[in-house]
Amino acid sequence: MQKNIEAVKAILPSEDIFVHAFSAADGGECAVIYADGITDKANLGELVLRPLSEAAAPRSADEAQKALCFPESRAAEDVPSACDEILAGNPLLLIDGAAGGVILGTKQVAARAVTEPQTSITVKGPREGFIEEIKVNMGLIRKRLPSPALRFTTLRVGRKSRTAVCVAYLDGIADEKVVRTIEERIRAVDIDGVPDSSYIAKFLAQKPLSLFKQVGTTEKPDILCAKLLEGRVAVLADGSPIALTLPYMLAEDFQSSQDYFVSPYRATVSRLLRLFAVAVSVLLPAFYVAAQLFKLRLLPFALLMTISGGIQGIPLSPSLELFFLLIVLEVLIEAAVRMPKYVALALSVIGALVLGDTAVKAGLVSSPAIIIVALSGISSYTVPDLAGTLSVIRLAFVVVAGSLGTYGILLLTALILYYLISSDGYGVPLLAPFSPLIRRDWNDSAYKASLYVLDTRPAALRPKNRTRLAVKNGTKE
Repeated sequence: MQKNIEAVKAILPSEDIFVHAFSAADGGECAVIYADGITDKANLGELVLRPLSEAAAPRSADEAQKALCFPESRAAEDVPSACDEILAGNPLLLIDGAAGGVILGTKQVAARAVTEPQTSITVKGPREGFIEEIKVNMGLIRKRLPSPALRFTTLRVGRKSRTAVCVAYLDGIADEKVVRTIEERIRAVDIDGVPDSSYIAKFLAQKPLSLFKQVGTTEKPDILCAKLLEGRVAVLADGSPIALTLPYMLAEDFQSSQDYFVSPYRATVSRLLRLFAVAVSVLLPAFYVAAQLFKLRLLPFALLMTISGGIQGIPLSPSLELFFLLIVLEVLIEAAVRMPKYVALALSVIGALVLGDTAVKAGLVSSPAIIIVALSGISSYTVPDLAGTLSVIRLAFVVVAGSLGTYGILLLTALILYYLISSDGYGVPLLAPFSPLIRRDWNDSAYKASLYVLDTRPAALRPKNRTRLAVKNGTKE
């Protein structure tokens, strides 16, 4: 036993790794090695130390497991793997005279309660959200999908952090080729540490330098389970409340969990409104610049006279004016996100009212330009997951509009569409089901059809079992 303790302490010499030695009823020596702060010492004492101290010392690891009747215990394979378990919060039980040891599952890590995520607030629907503890997140998924087809594969990533990364999928539904590819990519990750699931997302993306995201994200178990039922694969990382979903399609970001708790007509209007808002966010500032510099006749005469009166005396050109205001908008957003809550509230009022009104009165910018930028910024947050990408594209459109006018806007639009059409991830086109055209999948993309129509899973995901709504006696159940 002493040699085993020395071998463990040689690898884990830190002061928070404790060795507690005690004697069994027959005088046999035992010891428990654990990491302070992440081990449930109450359970360790009641379920391990007390039973062993009141009975004869076991002669082997198997006998110790039977004597303890501990729900989570297994034999330690070797010293390095035992050290990994100790660092994860699972103590190592050693018995003098017995080869090997026993790993005890008494991990206890401080974690926040399961609450509604701030990034996915809904009026109707479940309000549970993932937290930073992977075991709790796996339990939330299992609670909603108590099916033997649900599979969890846990991998360790990071030379120093040894972060647990879990791959979840439904056997018989998800494409096995996609599952194997994702697991191989995760196993191939060679990095010091994985603080968040976003690190894993970079390695799972087939085009890491792409401006558009290639991995879906969610913080809600109900959304994740719905995606698993469609044939996707989920990736959870310990320490992160954000789950990854693959394969990813751009149409996912225009969907909301609340769409499935309201009527199909309301959900369809909401999705079309989001598409319109994205177009307004990207194109409105650019067309405003192009209309002033090149094609003023694009505007109605009454509106043209109003704008002309508002821009008189402005020292900046229309393109520089819009570009400057968009940069100011991004600065205000960054400051509001990172400042304390109440300071950010005051800053937003100052930025929107005081600075804007003062800038117009001082003749630095025009009132129409402020309205255009404000409407564009608000519209981009109708699709929060695309807000960062839209802000970059919006700046690019303003630049080309100021240089080439409407021709530049059309050219850049064609280039972006070509890039999106030619992009895919794990064999699934990014613009599916519109390119390529998959008519059946339209029922849950740009518009939301009735539940009775959604009897098959998305064909773009290539699920092994496409039927999700049974048909019996001419009626769907």
